[in-house]
Amino acid sequence: MVHALSEIRRVLVPDGILIDLRPLLDRWQVDVVSAREVRKTGRLLDMPPGLEEDAAANQNMLQAEQDGWFKRESEEIFQLSFLWDSASEMEKYFKEEWSEFIGLDDETRQATRSAWALGDADSQVRVKVKMLITRWKKTITSME
Repeated sequence: MVHALSEIRRVLVPDGILIDLRPLLDRWQVDVVSAREVRKTGRLLDMPPGLEEDAAANQNMLQAEQDGWFKRESEEIFQLSFLWDSASEMEKYFKEEWSEFIGLDDETRQATRSAWALGDADSQVRVKVKMLITRWKKTITSME
């Protein structure tokens, strides 16, 4: 990531803006939702490679700030919801897209399947993902 930050800094115009937008692992909440109710069915498991990737990204951005490459202008954390029409669709997505970063324990899997099966016709499975968005401004050095 350091190389990527160096390249971004190289091609950004003076006073250019870098937007750091990424999910942060935080045992994301799993729910079954319908127009009538929300049933919390469990939390996802944070896998070591995902936690390591979060820590490395945070450290690299901190180092870029300390080195004077970028100045943090603002930072917020917000939730982004992913929705699936069934528990099996959610499980398939996890297996194909997120298996290195998150896990689904048997208790949460079963609770989600049961809540969805017993839910209203419009029931969907939702995962609330913790997102980080940071606005960084490229700093100008005397050598530029």
